[in-house]
Parts: sequence; C-alpha cells; structure tokens
Amino acid sequence: MNLALPSQKDEFLNRIIEGLGSTPIDYAEKLAAIKATEKTREPAQAAGVLLLLHFKEAPQTPGEPSGEFYFQLIKRSIRVSQAGDLSCPGGMLHPMMDPFIRLLIGAGLIPIMRGDPLAHARQRGRDTFRIMNLFLANAVRESWEELRLNPCNIAFLGPLPTYSLIMFRRTIFPLVGFVKSQWRFCPNHEVDKVVEIPLRSFYEKESYCRYVIEAATPLKEEEVSPLEVPCLVQRDDQGQEDILWGATLNIIHYFLHVVFGFTLPDLSENRIIKKIIRPDYMKGRPK
Repeated sequence: MNLALPSQKDEFLNRIIEGLGSTPIDYAEKLAAIKATEKTREPAQAAGVLLLLHFKEAPQTPGEPSGEFYFQLIKRSIRVSQAGDLSCPGGMLHPMMDPFIRLLIGAGLIPIMRGDPLAHARQRGRDTFRIMNLFLANAVRESWEELRLNPCNIAFLGPLPTYSLIMFRRTIFPLVGFVKSQWRFCPNHEVDKVVEIPLRSFYEKESYCRYVIEAATPLKEEEVSPLEVPCLVQRDDQGQEDILWGATLNIIHYFLHVVFGFTLPDLSENRIIKKIIRPDYMKGRPK
C-alpha cells in the first residue's frame, strides 16, 4: 500500500467504501445460527461493534501529507470483562432499543447510512440489509453510551464479516464508521480511556511484538497454555504502552487486507511480551 494515500482523505474513504461494498459477509447465516441456540443451556450471543476511523488535519507543508487517519479504540476498564484490552466500542444487542434505532436509521432520522455505502448495503438483499442495520443501530447505541459519540457524527462505510470469540460464546458483527469531526471523549464506567492508533503503525514492523499469554488458572479444560499471538504496541506521550491483540487486532488486519491487500510481516525476531490472564479477566471486578 502507498502510505501517502491516507493523506488524501476523500480518495482514501472511497477506496474503503468500494472495498467493503464488495466484501462477502455472513450476517444472515450467523444470526440464524445464534438464534437456534436461544433455548439451549449456553445460548450464543451477538454483539455489534464500530471500527472507527478519524482523519486528523495537519498544517500543510510542501511535499508532506496534510493529515493522517487514526483508529479510535477504547481501553476496557476493570469494571468489565477483558479489562485492560483495547477494543472497538460496541456490545450485546438490546431487544427493544436496537430495533427502534434501526427504524430511525432506515427513515433517515439518524443520517449515518447514505450514498454509496447505502447502495452497496441494499444490493446485499433485504434480509442481510435489515440485519446489517440492526447491528449498526446496536453499535451506534453502544458508542453513545460508552463514549457519548453523537450518531450524527458518524458516516457508515461498510460491513466486515463476523468474528467468533474463542473464550466466549459470542459472535462479533463489525461495521466500519468514519468519525466526521473531532469530538470530546466522555467515557462511561466501562471505558478507561480512548486510544488513538495511527493507521500507518500497522504497516511498521517495529510496532509489533509477540504476545505470550498464560492463564493463572485454566479457563477451559481443553485450553493449551501458553499461547503466542501477534500484538501491536501503542505508546503514549508518557511512554506508557497499550497492547492491541486478539479479536480487535484480527478485525483491523482483515479490514486492511480486504481494502489494501495488507499482510502481516514476519515477527519471529520481534520482542516478546508476556501476559497472565487472571480469573477476573472473564467477568471484571465488582464496583
């Protein structure tokens, strides 16, 4: 990928819209499979998330980019499961609120889905279009609750295929959104902070480490420990490191792959970071 392209905002966004518009998705099949488990002992869950992109303007210098794209992620607080992880804003479906918000989106009262993304979405068929709107409503509601991100400040760009979690009976329905203007972050109790990661970081080999994960106590009988996976390290102005790994990193990598042909570099020589997963990782700590 030509890393100068992200400085050309409109061309970059159009490339994303076209890439996502032609990407096969499995929303109808996955939701039907989840609904089939409703009366079982361990019903599966469905969650919508928003992969948020934002463009930050920069003073123009001859020969230099005029801005840069960032992913806006949340760092989960100790009050919720997977505390300390970076993730997309989102959460489980609400049986009453999300269908109502879907109607508002469909009527254009929440102007989040317009233009080419709307046309691409309609071409996927009536059932898939309705399900996509439902999870978009779900993710928009959660983004408002978690961050006070105004739905009118989001432009829907397109969907990504579902992603099923390993440690939870949960399937993620990811949707990509563009945050049109800068806004004030107002995290609720579920969010420790917002972490912004430049898109270019995902193309820099030195951004990555090898994450060796071990459970303090076995989470599942069949689990093999330790586990080594790629991770991306984001350092803030004070040198503190936040680690992006797991489902969210995989979703971003898939997004970059389908739109730009991204492939993960060889990380065999990169630094190793060790993580111990404790029992409260699955449930979070009480208030």
